[in-house]
Amino acid sequence: MSFQFSVAARNAWLDAIETAIGASAILKIRTGAVPATCATADAGTVLATMALPSDWMAAASAGAKALAGTWQDTAADATGTAAHFRIYASDGVTCHMQGTVSQSAADGGTGDLKLAQATADLVAGVQISISTFTLTANGA
Repeated sequence: MSFQFSVAARNAWLDAIETAIGASAILKIRTGAVPATCATADAGTVLATMALPSDWMAAASAGAKALAGTWQDTAADATGTAAHFRIYASDGVTCHMQGTVSQSAADGGTGDLKLAQATADLVAGVQISISTFTLTANGA
């Protein structure tokens, strides 16, 4: 039998993730495949770097936790196709979370992190924003 947790336990687990990563987390969007683990060296070209808001996730509710505030880079760092992201502690070096990137959900995107635009192709110097990022606990 697989473990089952109450909504309160799932919410506490999700809120603990944001606490562990800390305020002023850094999001980097990159080209290429997601590395095997967060402990694996960075891969791909950095296309965008975002300093996330100090409270970058909303409080968990019903076993899910969504982005809070504005997640954007006013000028992308490089041109390329966004494929994965990494969220780092405020030092920009310690990776705590990673996953896939896609265009917006409205345009068929299925990535863990969805851009606000209709394509995953980013252009250096052009503003990009994140429309959807939600953590969902098992059993929610």
